[in-house]
Amino acid sequence: MFRLYNSLSRKKEKFVPLDDKKVKMYVCGITPYDTTHLGHAFTYVWFDVLFRYLKFKSYEVNYTQNVTDIDDDILKRAKEENKNWKEFGDFWTKRFLSEMKSLNVLLPTHYVKATNSIAKIVEMVKLLNDKKFAYKRDGNVYFETKKFNNYGKLSRFDNKQMILISKERGGNPDDPLKKNPLDFLLWQKSKIDEPSWESPWSLGRPGWHIECSSMINRFLGDQIDIHGGGRDLIYPHHESEIAQSESLSNKKPFVKYWMHTAMVLYLGEKMAKSLGNLIMVSDLLKIHTANEIRWLLLSHHYRKTWEFDESELKKVKEEVSIIAKALKKIEKRAEVANPLYKEFAFIVDDDLNIPAALLFLINLAKRIEKETNEKKASDFRETLLSCLELLGFSF
Repeated sequence: MFRLYNSLSRKKEKFVPLDDKKVKMYVCGITPYDTTHLGHAFTYVWFDVLFRYLKFKSYEVNYTQNVTDIDDDILKRAKEENKNWKEFGDFWTKRFLSEMKSLNVLLPTHYVKATNSIAKIVEMVKLLNDKKFAYKRDGNVYFETKKFNNYGKLSRFDNKQMILISKERGGNPDDPLKKNPLDFLLWQKSKIDEPSWESPWSLGRPGWHIECSSMINRFLGDQIDIHGGGRDLIYPHHESEIAQSESLSNKKPFVKYWMHTAMVLYLGEKMAKSLGNLIMVSDLLKIHTANEIRWLLLSHHYRKTWEFDESELKKVKEEVSIIAKALKKIEKRAEVANPLYKEFAFIVDDDLNIPAALLFLINLAKRIEKETNEKKASDFRETLLSCLELLGFSF
């Protein structure tokens, strides 16, 4: 039985998609204003494994991932570097995709930019305004959180916690145009030197949260199976997505399974651009193989916070070497349907327990080295290689 941990219920649940054999999955993508660090890679490698595993289970998966290509951070950095904001964002998006490809991360079904969904964003903001969930002030449009009774149901934060965290994560509770400090921007009037689009309210640009709700609605519909992202997006981003999306769908559940990856630490703090404590994927690729980096990331369960330690890569290199040695005699490929493969799938079925699955594969590789019956050894190698390919490794 395939089970996933749901951040909303805070327990593991049997995975049953909304539509029998079809899965609609959305993962919040990057804001492209700098290079890719290990924290990014942790999230996208893990959701890549989920994407692969769902397809292995014969689901038809529509995986959509976005690029937040219009944002305060992009505009600020582009201005500091005296570059066009769009060209600046395109440059870092291409770098990100190149580095993900190096780690053997598959492209999603749809990879979409927020700026390509402006018409849908304006349409949804207008609907929220018409349904009295939003209000206009000086060219801005705000979502009125008091109109949504369950605001906070995902994070389970109280108002005081939400105000504090909102300040830390790009919100502005002190905005004098707001009715309530927790209300959030759906549309904001652009400054003279900022990019803008036409709308019924002002020449402006979209708020952060409505971008994702609009792209989900456009590519996946008003209800989806899985919504993923880093744990730091639970509030305010995902909380606000729920509020605006369920307000439009008459409180029909927006997401069935919420999934969040844990934070990667370095030097005692969350790895973050704002703190500068980054381990860059591009730097690691200069001295380690993609298999080694991917192995490192998947050796930590997606829900458990961990701290990067260079010494851990020494152990990873040894484990990958054991795997490579066991696969040296692969001569043919056949369809794998033996008990070992089923045992591997049984492990992964428990909330993507990939760290345990990697240990299983290491033990299988060691078993191959000791096996004297060449037919058995060959079968084991085929199983090992098939499991590795399912996890996105390339040997």
